[in-house]
Amino acid sequence: MLRLSANPTINTVIKLVAVAVTMFAFVFVVMVPLYNVLCDALGINGKPAAQAYTAAPAQVDESRTVTIQFIASNNEGMPWEFAPSTTMMKVHPGAVNGTVFHARNPLPVAMVAQAIPSISPARAAQYFHKTECFCFNQQPLEGETSAELPLQFIVDQDLPRDIGTITLSYTMFDVTDMVGAAVVAR
Repeated sequence: MLRLSANPTINTVIKLVAVAVTMFAFVFVVMVPLYNVLCDALGINGKPAAQAYTAAPAQVDESRTVTIQFIASNNEGMPWEFAPSTTMMKVHPGAVNGTVFHARNPLPVAMVAQAIPSISPARAAQYFHKTECFCFNQQPLEGETSAELPLQFIVDQDLPRDIGTITLSYTMFDVTDMVGAAVVAR
């Protein structure tokens, strides 16, 4: 049992530390799983699978067509121009598909960005497999230059039949300061 000191200041510090540790544990032990369950139940915040996808030999289902919509946006304060080369394509489940996003850094200084994907409807995320994606790595761009950012994907044949459209959205974040801090720390 914890024995408190006769000094009220030390008692207060001990209690505050205990409250802070309890709050930290609550956020990571209770809130994160609760958030994931809530998002799954409501069908929001489609998070792609974190593990790598290994394509299994499969036939292309040419009897079925799925519409894929592409959306690109920048986080607040991100000055890059960022857009998909095409905003929509029709694909067959099981087929390997590819497209390109375009990024341009209009500033005269080099920057590093990271794209964060989201898939909607959320339950389609487990059936949308990116085999090559610019979102897997940070994207450095020199000042006043542009780049093509490739994306290859497969829509799984097990995609539920009631899902006819999948929206893949990317938000581009400026991570230059974080990358710079990591380099300085080495």
